[in-house]
Amino acid sequence: MKLAKYTKEFRQNITLAWPVILGMLGHTITGIIDNIMVGKLGTAELAAASLGNSMVFIAISAGIGFSTAITPIIAQYDAEKNTEKVRSVFHHGVFLCTILGLLLFGVVVLAKPLMHLMDQPDEVVVLAAPYVDWVAFSLLPMIIFQGYKQFADGLSFTKYAMYAVVISNVVNILINYLLIYGIWFFPEMGIIGAALGTVISRIVMLVYIHYMMAGKEKFKPYFTKFSFSNIKKSMLRRITALGVPSSMQMLFEVALFTAAVWLSGSIGKSSQAANQIALSLASMTFMFAVGLSVTAMIRVGNQKGHKDYRKLLLVARSIFLLSVLLEIVFAALFVIFHNYLPKLFLDMNDASLIVENTEVITIAAELLLVAAVFQISDGIQVVVLGALRGLQDMKLPTVFTFIAYWVIGFPVSFYLGLYTPLKATGVWIGLLAGLTAAALFLYIRFNYLTKKLLAKA
Repeated sequence: MKLAKYTKEFRQNITLAWPVILGMLGHTITGIIDNIMVGKLGTAELAAASLGNSMVFIAISAGIGFSTAITPIIAQYDAEKNTEKVRSVFHHGVFLCTILGLLLFGVVVLAKPLMHLMDQPDEVVVLAAPYVDWVAFSLLPMIIFQGYKQFADGLSFTKYAMYAVVISNVVNILINYLLIYGIWFFPEMGIIGAALGTVISRIVMLVYIHYMMAGKEKFKPYFTKFSFSNIKKSMLRRITALGVPSSMQMLFEVALFTAAVWLSGSIGKSSQAANQIALSLASMTFMFAVGLSVTAMIRVGNQKGHKDYRKLLLVARSIFLLSVLLEIVFAALFVIFHNYLPKLFLDMNDASLIVENTEVITIAAELLLVAAVFQISDGIQVVVLGALRGLQDMKLPTVFTFIAYWVIGFPVSFYLGLYTPLKATGVWIGLLAGLTAAALFLYIRFNYLTKKLLAKA
């Protein structure tokens, strides 16, 4: 009977989460499509795309992390029926996302020389450098899109971003196909074709969500009265105070996974390619937990606005339970298919690549077994983090994530990866250690805060 009160919330959780999940999967699938198509060109090209995407993904994560601050504030004001405040948060949020997108583009382009300093294979760096320039530019439409998405999510309209991402993926696949391989009269551009596909598809994504939402009657009150004179320091500070710690939380985790790419690259290009394959698959399943994390932000933010703390706790725990059940299913799938899944990313019919491809598959299969275990920890930490964002508790969780990923996770990855025979598998055991520590620290924090809220109620 006690369990039933949590499972009763599953329907509403799933209703809010599934469009977010599909939208986030769309972002991940963009990268997976690039990897599969580029992987057909050879291991060096796949490793180059992996290295380039690892740099850009850090910036994307910082931008997405920052933008998530918009959702719980919108959810709180929406629960309070405060249209003026909702509009203000939306306008200030998109303004900040535009500035951040420009800054991140510049930072990634200026950071390209780091690839030479990270002991990466020369042939991989040469291929990756021009790829990074184009994909870095796609950060601008991507981060602005996030401003629109988080606004709509905060109002519990989670489908609009999903539609935009689906259309974006169709565009990406088409342009990739034409430009990577030089189909019809289009030039054969290799991995640069994949980069152009990403840029164009993300511009389409932003344009679509703007015109889709601006044309809807229910959104019209929020699309009026924008002017730079209405930009107020107080609201910029409010969003930034939540956005910066939120950005840092995501940055710490993604930087750890990026470090795994670089550590794998220093071991060898086969390890780096295998790391990218396993990471692509683990990222795809992780998006289900991210969807539930957004649901936690929305629903916990709503209950914070209503000041119904008992309902808040019930909702949060139901989301935690649903996430754990989903991640157990994914863990089982990774174990069952760990030898088969890596083959989807490589051309097994090319006799000249059979030796190096076989090595990549062997390493990737081992990594998927580790990924099967950390699915559960990863799912827990991200949904609890979503609930904490809904409570607008950011500062201490940021410290916890830094300790978990960089005081615990990275040293384990570094030592086991570079100084033991475990190599790439050792790198991923470090990821498991960091994610497990984060899940534990964040849940303790959430439990402490909700006990305090209930004591005051």
